[in-house]
Amino acid sequence: MTNVGIAGIGLYLPEKTMSAKEIAEKTKGNWTEKAVREKLGINQIYVAGDGEGTQEMGALAALDLIDNTGVDPKDIDVILCFGEEWKEYPLTTSAIYIQDRIGAENAWGIDVQNRCCTTVTALKMAKDMLIADESIDTVLIAGGYRNGDLIDYSDPMNSMMYNLSAGGGALLLKKDHDENLLLGSHIISDGSLARTAGVEVGGIDNPYTAENVENSKRTLKLLEPVKMKERLNDVSMTNWMKCIDHALEKSEMTREDIDYLNVLHMKRSGHKAILEDLNLTPDQTVYLEDYGHLGQIDQILSLKSGLEQGKIKEGTVVCSIAAGIGYVWAADIIKWGKADG
Repeated sequence: MTNVGIAGIGLYLPEKTMSAKEIAEKTKGNWTEKAVREKLGINQIYVAGDGEGTQEMGALAALDLIDNTGVDPKDIDVILCFGEEWKEYPLTTSAIYIQDRIGAENAWGIDVQNRCCTTVTALKMAKDMLIADESIDTVLIAGGYRNGDLIDYSDPMNSMMYNLSAGGGALLLKKDHDENLLLGSHIISDGSLARTAGVEVGGIDNPYTAENVENSKRTLKLLEPVKMKERLNDVSMTNWMKCIDHALEKSEMTREDIDYLNVLHMKRSGHKAILEDLNLTPDQTVYLEDYGHLGQIDQILSLKSGLEQGKIKEGTVVCSIAAGIGYVWAADIIKWGKADG
C-alpha cells in the first residue's frame, strides 16, 4: 500500500487585526464586545491590507513552507490551490500564480473550490492523485482567504460570518513519505443548500449596474437564512459525525482513537458541543478565538498551532473536520509521526 504523508506546513497572517470591540462597533449596536467574545468566540480577526490579495497570501504561505522544509520548488509536481474566488483578478488561475511566484517551474496547477471544506477536499484529491499517477510524487496544496472584505457587519443576519478573517496556508504531500500519514477521509454535500449563502451582486443573474455598484461591495450574506438555518439545525451535526465515523472506519479506527480535533472556528457553544459529542477535552484541540475563521485555512492553522503547543506529537491521531456553505461537510484522519512498521 502506498503511503502519503504531510511533509511540510506553511502559514501567512497579515499584520493588521480587528478586535472584538471594533467588530461590535461595526455592528452598530446589534452586538456588544462581550457578546462577540463570549458567544461568537472572537477575540480578534486578521484583516488583509494592500498587497495581501488572496493569490499573494497563498504564495507567501507556500514560500513559508519552502523556508521551513528546504524543499526544492522544482521538485513539486502539482499545485492544488484552495484559494477563494475573491482574489486579485477574476478568471485568473491562482495555482498558476503560485507556481510562478515560488519557482515551481516543473509543476502544473489547478484551482479547486469547495468553500471552507476545500483544504480537506484538496487533501483527499492530492492523496488519490499520488496513489493513482506514477508520475506524481509531490503535491503542494496552497491558497489564501479574505472573504471578510465582503461582510456587512451592520446586517444582523450576517452574525455567523462576523468571524471571517484573512491569511494564507500551505501543505506539502509526498508519496512514500512514511511520516504524518494522511489516512481515510469522507465528504458529504447537500445540494438543496447550494444557493442559501453567497455574494448577492456581481454574477450573471444579478450583474453590477450603475445603481447597485456602490452597495454591492459587501454582499456576502445568507440569501435564504431561514431555509439554511433550519436545514443545518436538522442535519449539520449528524453529517459531521457521519464524516468523522466514515473517515475513521477507512482508517481502521474508532472515535476512541482520536487524540486531537483539528476544527474550524465556530461560535463557542458549537465548538463545545462537538468536543462533548466526541468525548474530547479542550486540551485536545485549539480554539481559534485569537484568529477567527480563515475559511479553509483553519485546518492548517489548527494543525500548526497544535504542534507548537505540544498537543500534537509523535503518534497523535488527528481528526480534521470542516464545513463549507453550499453545503459540504468533511473529515479526514492524520496519524502524526513516523509510520508504524
